[in-house]
Amino acid sequence: MPDQICHTAPAAPSKGPLHGLRVIDAGQMIAAPLACTMMADFGAEVIKIEHPVQGDAMRSRPPEKDGKSLWWKVIARNKRNVTLNLSKPEGQALLKRLVEHADILVENYRPGTFERWGLGYEDLAKINPRLVMVRVSGYGQTGPYAQRGGYGTVAEAFTGLPSFTGFPDGAPTLSSSYAQADSVASTFAVMGAMFGIYERLRSGKGQEVDVSLYEPLFRLIEFQAIAYDQIGMVRERIGNRSTTDSPRNAYRTRDDRYITISASTQKSFNRLVEAMGMAELATDPRFTDGLLRQRNADVLDQIMTGWFLRHDFDHALKILEEGEVVAGPILTIADIFQDPHYAARETIVPVPDPHFGTVRMQNAIPRMSRTPGRVHRTGGELGEENEAIWLDELGLPREEYDRLRAAKVI
Repeated sequence: MPDQICHTAPAAPSKGPLHGLRVIDAGQMIAAPLACTMMADFGAEVIKIEHPVQGDAMRSRPPEKDGKSLWWKVIARNKRNVTLNLSKPEGQALLKRLVEHADILVENYRPGTFERWGLGYEDLAKINPRLVMVRVSGYGQTGPYAQRGGYGTVAEAFTGLPSFTGFPDGAPTLSSSYAQADSVASTFAVMGAMFGIYERLRSGKGQEVDVSLYEPLFRLIEFQAIAYDQIGMVRERIGNRSTTDSPRNAYRTRDDRYITISASTQKSFNRLVEAMGMAELATDPRFTDGLLRQRNADVLDQIMTGWFLRHDFDHALKILEEGEVVAGPILTIADIFQDPHYAARETIVPVPDPHFGTVRMQNAIPRMSRTPGRVHRTGGELGEENEAIWLDELGLPREEYDRLRAAKVI
């Protein structure tokens, strides 16, 4: 087992920047729960609500070890876990009692579900007008597609991103390696929650935050909308190249590894070809500015490809680094666990786990100098905080608690 990363646990601050903020994670799967995890990483008290029988589907999401989902360990970290059946009136009543003293509630059910349960924003705002309610859904709370089922794959396709991702002779390419649309939406959900909390300082009132799965990713596509609006540009698939820079690609080395290059300015291109021992290319009339290099990208890529295929990975990277070229390796997760930069910045940290002793996962991001986030525990067991919250905090009588358990409300 590689041990370059995670020598000691990072020093834990007594309070994160969100200390004192109470968040109700009423979501499921990825987008809403991940947003809550990010807030929990920075000190918010997050109460994770799950169905008392089914739990969150992420509990059985692969990869697994000894029947335990490793994904769950990450996405549910730093949270307090309770069970509650929101489809039952008694469960809805208990959620409303939690809302009385909450700052943020995050959910990602199909639009209209919480309204049908009497838990829509207007209902909850009557109980707690300071509540910021973040709602994540496939297509948003409004519009003709609002009631469509929303999964990240379909949302990603809806942004148009796959239409210009991939190689010209291939099909549109989806990001199958991770939940891109859900992850980006969760980040925007946190932003929306923080915007709502900040505005509350002035108005004293909460508000509803509507986050679709497709709009955050569409926002990050940047110039696509204005370029189509003004010049009718429709991007096409060009592989790992760029429409604005050349050379920009992933190049295979002689020993079958890959190095990425981006030479976006003439100065960076000149450094590149000098390091490669091809300084004459800097004055080649085909490559003397970015526009010319882009027009002649095919021939330039052929030259680059040939150079990399004549060099092994370590040697090529050494040449480029010594020449101050903007280049870097494409790392596997095995490479990352051995990388000294990841280790020095503690990008991956050890976390105590009741099943596996210690596990390693991504640290809390971003870094804050005075009140950093931290990962103090992995995703916990179903309903492990039930008694602490329902009995001790809400003051349910033991008889009522036992009755609700038997009725599978909690």
